[in-house]
Amino acid sequence: MRVERRDPALQPKTAANQRWEEPLSEAKPFEIPKRLVWDAYRQVRANRGAGGVDGVSMAAFEEDLGGNLYKVWNRMSSGSYHPPPVRLVEIPKSGGGLRPLGIPTIADRVAQTAVKMVLEPMVEPMFHRDSYGYRPGRSALDAVGVARKRCWTFDWVIDLDIKAFF
Repeated sequence: MRVERRDPALQPKTAANQRWEEPLSEAKPFEIPKRLVWDAYRQVRANRGAGGVDGVSMAAFEEDLGGNLYKVWNRMSSGSYHPPPVRLVEIPKSGGGLRPLGIPTIADRVAQTAVKMVLEPMVEPMFHRDSYGYRPGRSALDAVGVARKRCWTFDWVIDLDIKAFF
């Protein structure tokens, strides 16, 4: 009976990926679960929206859904993700003029949503209770409601134009 000895230098230091190339810990420095990217895609899909500068609509993105989500996950987890430019659309304002609106690609919205899903629970508790802008479960109407209650409680008010302030 012959016993084969393996050279320890040829063995992976940690569990290797499925093709036995490089250890997974070295290939993917960021631990991003594939399920997170899938859940982010589901949120983006539910929000609908137009495609970005790449011209890829939601329907076109879904034609190769697995491949597209894998690319997002792979680039994010390897640290090589770079967001593409956004498409500029100008929306008319009610008082006249135009408001610029940037529309990211579907893949970039998935990446942004995945990051939001991780960071939001960590930073949300740090915000002041009177902060209403871009917060989950809060709106401008909530801010107006609180301001209205305080108008009946306090005898003074501060009117500050932030844009002119700076």
